[in-house]
Amino acid sequence: MALAQALLPEFEHETATLRRVIERIPTGRLDYRPHAKSFTLGDLANHLVTIPGWTVSTMTETELDFGLPETQARQPKPSTTTEGLLRTLDAQVEAALGALSKTSDEAFHVTWTLKNNGQILFAMPRIAVYRGFVMNHLIHHRAQVAVYLRMLDVPVPSIYGPSADEG
Repeated sequence: MALAQALLPEFEHETATLRRVIERIPTGRLDYRPHAKSFTLGDLANHLVTIPGWTVSTMTETELDFGLPETQARQPKPSTTTEGLLRTLDAQVEAALGALSKTSDEAFHVTWTLKNNGQILFAMPRIAVYRGFVMNHLIHHRAQVAVYLRMLDVPVPSIYGPSADEG
């Protein structure tokens, strides 16, 4: 089995779970911030829904410099509603599925580099970038949003098993 084909079920499972979490976000509470050093719920959610799309640049390019104006211009516009967040997420997931499914086993071993205004932040094989920078990053921030939901007394969906709100 090709590596991409082995990774697709996990991607689909994690992004379906992410969608259930995003669906619960109350539009009227996007300004919620549990601590002065925390992201607002809206900022965190907007960041989170773009992460699946990072798969595209990871699988189709060999580097990304997020400090460049052209990179910034390609970013989805922030959403101010739950529906907008879901539209962004769905588009990012669809693009990611296309890129991931076309990636050859050999391409997973190509070095991918992240830069900020020309400064190298890290360089590693695409598979490591996909697992750490995309998937683990997504899971981390999805958990943060679930905590925000709990703090807002919004029922938390099942993620890896029953939640206190869903058996």
